[in-house]
Amino acid sequence: MSIADIPVRPAPPAPASTGRWHDMAERVLAGGAISRAEARAILDSADEDLLDLLAAAYRVRRRHFGTTVQLFFLMNAKSGLCPEDCGYCSQSKVSEAEIPRYNLLSEPRIMEAAKLAAERQSKTFCIVISARGPTQREIDFVCHVTPKIKADHGLNVCACLGLLTPDQARQLAAAGVDKVNHNLNTSERHYGEVCSTHTYADRVATLEACRSAGLALCSGGIMGMGESADDLVDMAFALREMNVESIPLNFLNAIDGTPLEGVNKVSPRDCLRGLAMMRLVNPAAEIRIAGGREIHLGSLQALGLYAANSIFVGDYLTTKGQLPEADYRMIEELGFTITRGSEAAEPVPMPG
Repeated sequence: MSIADIPVRPAPPAPASTGRWHDMAERVLAGGAISRAEARAILDSADEDLLDLLAAAYRVRRRHFGTTVQLFFLMNAKSGLCPEDCGYCSQSKVSEAEIPRYNLLSEPRIMEAAKLAAERQSKTFCIVISARGPTQREIDFVCHVTPKIKADHGLNVCACLGLLTPDQARQLAAAGVDKVNHNLNTSERHYGEVCSTHTYADRVATLEACRSAGLALCSGGIMGMGESADDLVDMAFALREMNVESIPLNFLNAIDGTPLEGVNKVSPRDCLRGLAMMRLVNPAAEIRIAGGREIHLGSLQALGLYAANSIFVGDYLTTKGQLPEADYRMIEELGFTITRGSEAAEPVPMPG
């Protein structure tokens, strides 16, 4: 029998869901929205649909951000010493994790970190403190260093200071802080499972105070804390309803010594589905692949940037991140470019 005599099997038909993701993308690109049921279907989708799902999400990402990637740099300006009991956090009062514990860093240390952020081509410098909420001294400090950071290094400044009052939010806005990070973390329904010392409503109140003060909002969540798919969908839609500009999606790094130690609820494909869902629910938002990407996405990290358009560069609060050089190489190999401007700005050259 020759090769010509071997019968050729017809290709199997494409799954019906393949066109479904692109239909969702078409609707979103036309100014429409996907439903909660469709968002849930994304999270429940089969592995064989994953590349088609990411292709659909990428169409939306490209419309709003082209092939640019925005880098964020975190500075843990005050570590540990927190009176809250958030189960995922190594800095909480119930954590036994071995982490550095220190009070507010000095101005020279903060300015040195801002210089490093600029050298790493970060667009935004994030000042984080471990606390239920800031003292007046801490508010005054952030207000003092923010104009210097912006003048010396041309960085946007994001403050992550815990629960804020309306007056504190107005002080930050007046000082030139661009946005405040305060994550919803999960759905209202699931929130009590991960924290008891404050409520989901407390977090919403902080975001509302910041919005009223004219600050942009950075708020996202964590996948892998034992939540349901419906919890993730509820969080995504809550962020959409608040018109959050910047959404970090974390993947639980179950740090030894925390109440969620040993929990590992998400696969790399789950993470990618979560990013795609977040993009299609919040099409114009800056979606950031945040903490835990190195652990949970692993070798699939690059695929996440077909849905997301931002990453943290360097280390996180108490855990190490991927080397910046590896991030630069990943971005370059995708054919993407780093930008420090708005999505419409000219991209800057790749570092190194």
